[in-house]
Amino acid sequence: MTNTIKKLTQTDVPTSSKREPAPSQVPARKSRRKKLQTPVSEAAPPAKTSKREQLAALLLRDEGATIQQMIIALGWLPHTVRAALTGLNKLGYAIDSDRIDGLRTYRAVAPK
Repeated sequence: MTNTIKKLTQTDVPTSSKREPAPSQVPARKSRRKKLQTPVSEAAPPAKTSKREQLAALLLRDEGATIQQMIIALGWLPHTVRAALTGLNKLGYAIDSDRIDGLRTYRAVAPK
């Protein structure tokens, strides 16, 4: 068997029936994503209160708060609540505690 090499001519090369447009003629692609429109509100959203501020609010009430009430309100463990009480004390809050009906109740006076 002899291997014959056939020379390809332009008529032998398959061509596409569609011509690709020049890059300058390609239209810009439209985005399929919908643009989110955020509503414009005149009033600023209320600022979140920190847990330290929530703790201070509990202690500034007339009845004060027990450790258990602070744990439930803040979602903290007891040692974290006690550490936060120490932090408030260092910030100038006057923290006092009384034992009422077997429960220790903490109260605070805001710094001046």
